[in-house]
Amino acid sequence: MTQATQPKPKFAPQISVPATYMRGGTSKGTFFKLSDLPERCQVAGSPRDNFLLRVIGSPDPYGKQIDGLGNGSSSTSKTVILSKASRADHDVNYLFGQVNIAKPMIDWAGNCGNLTAAVGACAINMGIVDADKVSSSIDVDADSGICEVRIWQENIGKTIIAHVPVYKDANDKVQVQETGDFELDGVTFPAAEVKIEFIDPVDSSSDMFPTNNLVDDFDVSGCGLDKDSIKATFISAGIPTIFMKAEDLGFSGTELQGDINSNDKLLAKLEKIRARGGVAMGLFTDESEAQSSQHIPKIAWVAPARSYTSSSGKEVNANDINLVVRAMSMGQLHHAMMGTAAVAIAAAATTQGTLVNEAAGGGELSEVRFGHPSGTLLVGGKTEQVDGRWQAKKVSMSRSARRIMTGEVFVPADAF
Repeated sequence: MTQATQPKPKFAPQISVPATYMRGGTSKGTFFKLSDLPERCQVAGSPRDNFLLRVIGSPDPYGKQIDGLGNGSSSTSKTVILSKASRADHDVNYLFGQVNIAKPMIDWAGNCGNLTAAVGACAINMGIVDADKVSSSIDVDADSGICEVRIWQENIGKTIIAHVPVYKDANDKVQVQETGDFELDGVTFPAAEVKIEFIDPVDSSSDMFPTNNLVDDFDVSGCGLDKDSIKATFISAGIPTIFMKAEDLGFSGTELQGDINSNDKLLAKLEKIRARGGVAMGLFTDESEAQSSQHIPKIAWVAPARSYTSSSGKEVNANDINLVVRAMSMGQLHHAMMGTAAVAIAAAATTQGTLVNEAAGGGELSEVRFGHPSGTLLVGGKTEQVDGRWQAKKVSMSRSARRIMTGEVFVPADAF
């Protein structure tokens, strides 16, 4: 009697999708053109999230994202979707997704300021920016120029302008300039400088300071500190951020990642403070909601300028900076500074009376250079009161960006 032949197991094949892997500022992410995504992933919903989770390699209980492009850190667990601008006087729509490493979750609530530096260049290379605009950004008798790419940031509904350097190649075709001598602390190699302007980063219908105060008495009872109340500046510019004095948290303001990220008890304390601050800012009705909102708010601590050794071994001299700032991203101390948090720093520093302004020496400031774990960063800002509300009119900083790889990503067809 012959034994029945067992059917071969069937497994879904992999599908390929065009993608670009880019560094922007001190972050890396996987960039997609909206029209290149599988049709069911071109709109918000579970298919899109599941597809992007698989691309990045989440959720990963090992925390490494070995089976994807994420690299196991909040600075690299990122996705971007670009499309032709849907608003007048803009060139590209930019949608950002922060992928959770350990959980099957993507946070669409905020922007990535660092990857913003790569959006203009990527949009040009993907053919999203009008070709005539790109070619006309260089004068007839010149070999290089600046292409001003107007970005509509879909997550937060704001305009960002990227000043992308371009040049004419040997065939007289305009290309994005990616190499250069601009050094950005937190990035290993120099590249071309990209100037970024965040226009009206605060909603005109709301206050930049959601509690209507420049400084609040922040109730931190039960959070593990040696006091029940500390001073805090709650600000919503770039990204909702809670600024506190380093000394009130038992810090100096010169901490590096190793001082914070290996201490689970300390991380839990900071997360509880973040959750409490989210309620104070009106972002949550209950502290438990912070578990499903890892991207916002951010927490940061500030202190007056002081000398320290950065993570690369470079000495940061107190005389070269206005203040020191450290910020948490997705439950970990950031290795440098998030771009959106840098926007919040600029807005707070240039508003007299905030904790950030006071740490920078106080008074009327138009720009500050702050020290972060990897070095320093110069940011500028302009804030003013309009009908009793504080508004940030513009915040600017310099970043760099570079294509690392273009091609196709592969995802199992049944993963989404």
